[in-house]
Order: sequence, then structure tokens, then C-alpha cells
Amino acid sequence: MLGWEFPPFNMGGLGTACYGIVKGLTNNNVKVTFVLPRIPSRFKGNEKVENNNKYDIIIAEEEANVKKIIVPALLIPYITRTKYNELSVKEKTSSSGDLYGKNLFQEVIRYKELIKQLYLKGVLDNFDIIHAHDWMTYLAAIELKRLSGKPLIVHVHATEFDRNGMRYGNQKVHGIEKEGMEKADAVITVSNYTKSVIISKYGINPQKVFTVHNAVEFSSCSPSENFEIKKHDKIVLFLGRITLQKGPDYFVKAARLVSNVIPNVKYIVVGEGDMKNQMIRDVVRLGLASNFLFAGFLRGKDIDRAYRMADIYVMPSVSEPFGITPLEAMRNGTPTIISKQSGVSEIVNNCLKVDFWDVNEIANKIIAVLKYKALKNELSKHGLIEIKKFSWDKTAKEIINVYNTLLRAQ
Repeated sequence: MLGWEFPPFNMGGLGTACYGIVKGLTNNNVKVTFVLPRIPSRFKGNEKVENNNKYDIIIAEEEANVKKIIVPALLIPYITRTKYNELSVKEKTSSSGDLYGKNLFQEVIRYKELIKQLYLKGVLDNFDIIHAHDWMTYLAAIELKRLSGKPLIVHVHATEFDRNGMRYGNQKVHGIEKEGMEKADAVITVSNYTKSVIISKYGINPQKVFTVHNAVEFSSCSPSENFEIKKHDKIVLFLGRITLQKGPDYFVKAARLVSNVIPNVKYIVVGEGDMKNQMIRDVVRLGLASNFLFAGFLRGKDIDRAYRMADIYVMPSVSEPFGITPLEAMRNGTPTIISKQSGVSEIVNNCLKVDFWDVNEIANKIIAVLKYKALKNELSKHGLIEIKKFSWDKTAKEIINVYNTLLRAQ
């Protein structure tokens, strides 16, 4: 399995999904070797380093049918070119001298060569299936398929169309995505919504595309906490990358409308992204500076606390292949509003759904939940009941069915 993030080294939903999928697979007696690129300066001191001539291979401890092979690579999608160059220079001066790519595309190609070396040296062996997550691993996965002759699955968690608001984005990324899907023996998408995108926008044969929805790990809702901030204000939460795909501008516009009706509302924004500065400027321009709190990027239990603190969670995504965060919110008993332009809207019922562009309706739904306790309680209660039907074990079994289909065809 080739991925580019895995907890605790993750920046978004892909890491959460990969962790859930791997856990579900191992629970169903599948052995997984997960190849994870990581910035060298973030290596732990207790990992075993094996010199492999051109590259250092970092092999972490094996546990419960999972072996991680961690390799030095700067596969970081959510930073600017300037920040990438700064990080590349820093790592060159602080590491053993690995020559990282001058940009992300060169690093994707370097990563492909690294995976090739791992295979030829026998570090990657004894596997039946190649399973690659998102475009940065596709070229490496294609090379691994060429060398080994093993079936290849590419797992589409997002496309360049999603990241650019359903418009054409970077043509190089689009080209790599298309090549990966065409050369794969099967394509797994996280929703029927995404399946329709790759069929219509990439021209992929529908017969080799399988939809497998994501899930969430259920945990009992913690006892209510007395949050100081809630003594005088209602709390509306935005949690996700602050980027075009996630609709932060629509969130701010809806907040303006809500504040005209209910002034004592605090809007908590959890996350980082390239639109953060614009979002802050819009908040100030609309006179909402005293209503907004920017919490930055949170992990683990702090995320669950943010959900429990909120009276309502809003996901106004422009194009969301799936969207695990609504499931996380429901798990914490938090009423949820999601855009209809999301994969998760295909499988959940106990939430409020709205078109991302309809800020008036988003505002109306926020106001309704904040004003009417019965509505809030019903969404919370039935959301908790509904969330129990989702599990990564179920998702893993559907993925195993795809594996078996390919293996029988050999």
C-alpha cells in the first residue's frame, strides 16, 4: 500500500481514511506493508535505518499484520511552491544529503525511482496486490506494477476537479491522475459522486470502477463538558482545510446572515490552508472579527472536544468526494449541516443538507438549530444512532472483495 500520510503524520482526512482502512484490513486477516514518505527531520530516533546506497530506508516496528516502510520524501501537497523550496533547502542542509526534487512534481518522480530501488533490492516483496492512494503515489505504483506484474488498484479520495471547485486545475496533476486510473486494474472511489466525476471527466471504463464508502470509528460520546465560551454564546464550527474545495467563503457569508438574527454566536474555525488569510480579511471586512476564533490545526482528542463544544457543525464543501468530518461530528452528538455536493450525503440521513452556494439556506438551517432545541436534540440523538452502522471493518470487506476479483482474474 502506497500512501502519503498516516497518523500521527497526517494533515487531513486521507490519513484518517488510510488508518481506518488498514485497521479494517488487518482485522480481516490481511497483511499490509504501508510505504509512507516522511520528512527526514520528523523521523523518530528509535526507527531502524538501513543504508540502501542512494537512499536511506527507515523501517518502523511491525505490529498486528502491519509493516511500515518509511522513506525520506517531501510529498507534501498542501503547501506553496515557496514553502516547498524553503523546506527542501532546510532538509538538504540537515540530512545526509538526499537530493529532493526542486518542486512537488520532480519529487513525485524521485519517489517513483525510490520505490523502484526498494523493489529491486528486495525490500518490497511477497505481496499480492498494489494499492495506491491519490495522485502523488500513482507513478510509483505504476512502476511497481510494471516490475512485479501484480494487479494495481488506485484509490481516489479526491481529484484535481474537486480541489479546484469542479474546474480544470493543474494539467500535470490531471495527467498523472488519468494515467494512474487508466493503467490500474481497478479503481476504488469513496463515493458514487466521485465515481461519476472520474467516468465523465477522465473517461475511465465504468466496469473497473468500484465505490467503497469511507467510515468512522465509533466511540461513545464523552460526558458533557462545561465550556466557558458557551456561557454567553452559541458555537458554530467549521473544521477542515481552509481551501477553495471546502467552501470557507460560503461559511463566512452565511455567518454574516446568521449574526443579523442571532448576534451572540461564536464561529470557531479549525484548520489551516491557503485561503486562511482571505478568510480573515473577509471576516474583518464584514465586521465579524469579534465573532470568529481561528484555532489552527488540531489533532486527536482536541478535535472531538471541538465537536462537543459546538452547537452545530457546518461543512459547506464545493466538491467533497466523501467527507469524514460529518461522521466525526455525529459521533460526538453534534448536529450537522453538509453540502449536497459531497459523497457522505449519499449515506447519512440524520443531518441537514443544502447546496454549498445557497448561503441563505445555510444560514436558515443554522438559525433553526440554534433557536429550536427540539430540532437540535433530534439531530443529535438520531445522528448518534445512525453513526453506529458505519465501520471500517465493513469498508475493508468491500475492498477485499475488489482484491479477490482481481486475483481470480489472473
